Amino acid sequence: METRNVLLAIILSTIVLVIWATFFEAPIIEPQATEKEMSESQNASSPTIEESDKEIKNEITRNDVINNTNRIKVENENIKGSISLEGAVIDDITFKNYKETLDGESKVVFLNPKNSSKEYFIETGWASGGNEKIKLPLSNTVWKVKGNNRLRPNNPVTLEWDNEEGLIFTKKIDLDDKFLFKITQSIKNNSNKSFQFYPYAQITRKGKPEGRQIYILHEGFLGVFGEELKEENFDDIEKEKFTINSSKGWLGITDKYWLTAIVPEKGKEFKAEFVAKNDKYRANYIIKEAKILNPGNSIDNNINTFVAAKEVSVIDNYAEQLDIDRFDLTIDWGWFYFFTKPLFFIIDYFFRLTGNFGVAIVIITALVRLIFFPLANYSFKSMAKMKILQPEMIRLKELHKDDKTKLQQEMMALYKREKVNPISGCLPVLIQIPFFFAIYKMLYVTLEMRHQPFFGWIKDLSERDPTSIFNLFGLIPWDPPTFLMIGAWPILMGLSMYVQQKLNPTPPDPIQAKIFMFFPLFLTIILAPFPSGLVVYWTINNILTIAQQWVIMRGTKVKTV
Repeated sequence: METRNVLLAIILSTIVLVIWATFFEAPIIEPQATEKEMSESQNASSPTIEESDKEIKNEITRNDVINNTNRIKVENENIKGSISLEGAVIDDITFKNYKETLDGESKVVFLNPKNSSKEYFIETGWASGGNEKIKLPLSNTVWKVKGNNRLRPNNPVTLEWDNEEGLIFTKKIDLDDKFLFKITQSIKNNSNKSFQFYPYAQITRKGKPEGRQIYILHEGFLGVFGEELKEENFDDIEKEKFTINSSKGWLGITDKYWLTAIVPEKGKEFKAEFVAKNDKYRANYIIKEAKILNPGNSIDNNINTFVAAKEVSVIDNYAEQLDIDRFDLTIDWGWFYFFTKPLFFIIDYFFRLTGNFGVAIVIITALVRLIFFPLANYSFKSMAKMKILQPEMIRLKELHKDDKTKLQQEMMALYKREKVNPISGCLPVLIQIPFFFAIYKMLYVTLEMRHQPFFGWIKDLSERDPTSIFNLFGLIPWDPPTFLMIGAWPILMGLSMYVQQKLNPTPPDPIQAKIFMFFPLFLTIILAPFPSGLVVYWTINNILTIAQQWVIMRGTKVKTV
């Protein structure tokens, strides 16, 4: 009975997740304005960010672009790379502490220069307003370094460009010890004219994230605008750009584990856009209120820019220290947010105690069983009685096979006499479902789980079991196709489910009984591609369930046999 309930619960929960992910945004907070209201509120005369969409037919390799442009080096404990003096853009960042693959040595290369095959960079600047034509720094403008030429924590760099018409543009760039670039851009007016300027920032990316895109994880544009979290897929923006006005918030582009984000200066109303054109995707904002620059004066603007590995503690600290509203939602905790994130902290605590995330998962599984032991105990006692009562139930069905009403009355009387609840087997299943999906979500989206080993052949808990029964778990020198990759842990899970099934009451219908015999095999195949950490959790949970059921059944007696 429990096996049947497990299957039904998993199928129904999966359907609910798919429907929710398809038709709803999660989490959605009460919108700031309707689409029509936002459109009507746009100022048609607002300045815009000029785009350069000139296509380069012959793309240049990443290294060639880097080697052929003047740059300043960037490095701290977590990132290394450079900033191009041509355009003063952040376009070369590598994560020092993360490898591309488990077995390789190459580090994750994230940002790439313009005109390379995977260009991905962040730029800041000024748009002009008014009738006065102004010579502004462009993407090909070469900036000069003033003083320090290497960007490190507590060692900022200053870039300067003179437009030779009385305006001096300056960018001071600070780097913390993690992933934050603080950019202070300013303009000094040495002319006898007044000007209007609008600060902006923009993320430009060519191409979509590599790998399979699934509904459980959002990859693409995201931002918080006022009271609204907005997540937009690349495909949706290709069809129609997104525009919104807000006075607070942030925006960016997210991958599974990596993030670029820009945060406008607080208290300034801005217009944000998500745009797609020619396989290039842009997330940008521009401050809507003009900064007036009079002769002899200066203006400035501050921008917080993130090029980040989405480490939970780091993202949370930025959200708190910099007072960035819901910045923690850059990690896609999903609509189980209230449950998934606390569960991560608990597992992370045990990881720090044991040094192994797999062991931490085993501990949390045992704790869950312990917490809900009284409820599960009641359920298993009832199921044990149901198993013992089966001969009597069969006798009653034969006795009253022509009288359904009488049969129902006798069955209810039997349940009442023996204090048995026939649906109590659902309770352990209902307990497991939230943990099942929370652990699945956590294993899939959290960077901390990436490349974390368990024991033996499990080198990455966030990936499927790499072994396969079809090559005798590596004894035969053959790599089976993906659909035949049914590893040792999924098989162990299936066997534990089979044993568990034998401890449960057998369905009275012979056809049902035969169908239920295949449930362990069915779920083994279904769960084989899932993260191995999830399969470990399910297997350990089954083993603990078997032990609990066996003890209960040995001590369970009934009056009627």
